Amino acid sequence: MLRLHDTATGEVRPLELRDEGRVSMYVCGPTVYDLPHLGHGRFTLVFDVLRRHLIASGLDVTYVSNITDIDDKIIEKAAAEGRSEAEVAAEFEDEWWQAMDRLNVLRPDEIPHATAFVDGMVNTIAELLAAGVAYATSDGVYLDTSAVEGYGLLAGQPLDSLRAGARVEGNDEKRSPLDFALWKSAKPGEPVWPAPFGEGRPGWHTECVVMSLDLLGEGFDLHGGGLDLKFPHHENERAQAVALGRPFARHWAHNGWVMVEGEKMSKSLGNFTSLTDLLAKADGRAYRLLVLRSHYRAPIEVTAETIGDAERGLARLDALARRMGLRSPEAPVVLVGDAALDGPSVERFLTLMDDDLQTPQALGLVFELVGDANSALDAGDAERAAVLGATVVALSAAMGLGVDGEADEIDADTRALAAERDAARAARDFARSDEIRDQLQAAGWVVEDTADGTALRR
Repeated sequence: MLRLHDTATGEVRPLELRDEGRVSMYVCGPTVYDLPHLGHGRFTLVFDVLRRHLIASGLDVTYVSNITDIDDKIIEKAAAEGRSEAEVAAEFEDEWWQAMDRLNVLRPDEIPHATAFVDGMVNTIAELLAAGVAYATSDGVYLDTSAVEGYGLLAGQPLDSLRAGARVEGNDEKRSPLDFALWKSAKPGEPVWPAPFGEGRPGWHTECVVMSLDLLGEGFDLHGGGLDLKFPHHENERAQAVALGRPFARHWAHNGWVMVEGEKMSKSLGNFTSLTDLLAKADGRAYRLLVLRSHYRAPIEVTAETIGDAERGLARLDALARRMGLRSPEAPVVLVGDAALDGPSVERFLTLMDDDLQTPQALGLVFELVGDANSALDAGDAERAAVLGATVVALSAAMGLGVDGEADEIDADTRALAAERDAARAARDFARSDEIRDQLQAAGWVVEDTADGTALRR
């Protein structure tokens, strides 16, 4: 049974399922107003790995992740660029899915868009007003957090501390600095929807609580996201469900920060790096491998050096795949009951992953098996090597780390260039060797130096 850290309790505890054999997951998706950043990449990879592990363990998983397609930042960008909010959202949602495909992230089973659920949000806000836990002001509707039992649970801080740290806003009608907007009254030039409490648009915190309960039902199993979302966003989602007496997420999981040169990544610090830029320069698998090398709740450092080191790790996997002609399956793997794999290794892998996703140790096991498979091949034990190779592929795939050892078709001109490069290296004409390497890379080839000469792959 999977034991996972629960942000609400601060403990690693079993993921107790609402329905036996079935897991319902909701993970907060992006607000599509800009290119995805490295933090987006990390949270999607962490929860993709968790989802794949649940599937590998033989469970049926329903995975929901939303798109916030109406928000202050989208409105601001649309106004600045003279475009509609829908055009901005569509552009950056497309960028998002391109990046997710490069990372080999499985598409969610449901992808709710906030604008398609506004009617449900209006109904929820009306219920909160009727229950006396929300109140109207001149600029919208707010939740009275003092009326919510246990408010602040996910933050893990006393309410006085939260109040002291709350952002100061220009609305004197708010009863507490912790109260948050459920509905924002209509403003000139902004999109609006009708509501009995006045035209306007929903607040961000109302979107996910409505979409998750609508698609997964009350008491769904797991709600996840980045550490930056646990307060106030996730706490404010939870508060609305609690205020209405509706069972919400049974378990909360959050992944750690992305660090750049020792500081938490953020635009305000000037160290923001686009995930799109990273994926244009590096194999998407390298970022996944880097994420797997750290426990999901620990910070990770993303630099050219750490990505380069991850790519060297990938080269070991790819070398075995090419040596044995191995290729990862396209569909998520189910490890339980697969008799073609090395049973003790699979059991050890699942045990590590069940222990709060110990991916560094699980990844270490995979590379241990890479060494064992190569040793078996060297010893002429083809049967043992075949089992170990298949296990390497399956365990890697269970973490979303694909390999493809099938030889790429290389045309005659490219082969000639590779041969010319080998001759230049033999003659110690490294300037020409480097020139040819750059030419091959510009044509889309990955160039590797091996004992047998230049090796090429796509």
